[in-house]
Amino acid sequence: MKTSSTPAPTASSRMTHMLRAFRCARRLAAAPILGTTLAGAVAAVLVACSSTPPPAASLPPTPASGAAPRSGDGSIARDDLGTATIERPRARWVAVRWSDLPGWDGDRLGEFWAALMRSCERPAPAWLDACARARQLGASAGSDVATREWLQRQLRPYRVESLDRDPVGLATGYFEPLVEASRASRPGFRVALYGPPADLASRSPYWTRQQLETLPAAQKSLQGREIAWVRDRLDALLLQVQGSGRLVFASERGAAPTIVRVAYAAHNDQPYRSVGRWLIDQGELRASDASWPAIRAWARQNPGRVDEMLRSNPRFVFFREEPLPDPGVGPKGAQGVPLSPGRSIAVDPQSVPYGTPVWLDTTEPLATRPLRRLVVAQDTGSAIVGAVRADYFWGWGDDAEAAAGRMKQPLRMWVLWPAS
Repeated sequence: MKTSSTPAPTASSRMTHMLRAFRCARRLAAAPILGTTLAGAVAAVLVACSSTPPPAASLPPTPASGAAPRSGDGSIARDDLGTATIERPRARWVAVRWSDLPGWDGDRLGEFWAALMRSCERPAPAWLDACARARQLGASAGSDVATREWLQRQLRPYRVESLDRDPVGLATGYFEPLVEASRASRPGFRVALYGPPADLASRSPYWTRQQLETLPAAQKSLQGREIAWVRDRLDALLLQVQGSGRLVFASERGAAPTIVRVAYAAHNDQPYRSVGRWLIDQGELRASDASWPAIRAWARQNPGRVDEMLRSNPRFVFFREEPLPDPGVGPKGAQGVPLSPGRSIAVDPQSVPYGTPVWLDTTEPLATRPLRRLVVAQDTGSAIVGAVRADYFWGWGDDAEAAAGRMKQPLRMWVLWPAS
């Protein structure tokens, strides 16, 4: 929801849903990302945006040649080896065999189907026929075997490469934060989340973060725009970076708490600056240690410099409150459909169009276990740029936050595209 239209945050933008690590983007605060475009990206918590992925251990075998599909989404060309390719503005797709997808037979594809059906609610022109056939198949595709057979009949796999033919890129993660909040300012809840000021369109760019916190004229623009109050300024920043999140309002007399979503509504048109990057440049953190937990720990140890750190990022995100009728569904991403934990990613739409199934080959954070699964490109984020680039939506809650905040892995990916 990497903030984006109402996507899930787009890298500075969104998902309180799943892990809490800043996605540099859509989250990039909502640029439109999680947002609404979610997407975005926790992107290695604020630093991945400028990082280069480590080299991959190995590369896939050179694929056999094949015919390219006829679609209006890219020009069809032939490389020197006669292999069918599709050229996109920031990527090159090379036709491969299904057997070239590492781990293809091991994924639980029945879990993927619901995410695909959500994308088919807003299909791109190239997907109209394939989505119509998928809807006809309906629930009968719920099994792994049936789904795999359908995909192999209807779609063709393509390896994604950069324009200079590099098949290795970067995987990061994002999530939807889950933050305790209050409807009124009271002890323990003094940090406000705001809706867009009435005069937001009258200034471009709008007031910076520091000005909104210190200048009387800027502060006046926020009066009466409060949505809720949270405990900590870093909680508020996290929501802004992710682009969206879930607020938990405690209920009195033993009643169940109320949970609502705050989604990206707008920002102040100021540039996004990663606080993680600032801490690295200040010599306070090493690049390898710049995670959301490390940033929180630094803030606890250096309370006198928290203002300086926060104000290094002039971007300020404004929210709108939304109901949460189905707690099992994520925020809307840039495609305009709800994100699915573990089955949605944010991408560069100049490399991979929204709604495209993508096979990922990477590893889990801080682990050597492979993370190989089929996901759908449903979001973007300002930090999600390049051919082989994915921001993986982990969902919401503590586990999601932990995973997203530490994910920064080498990545290879393949797209599945309609065969005709």
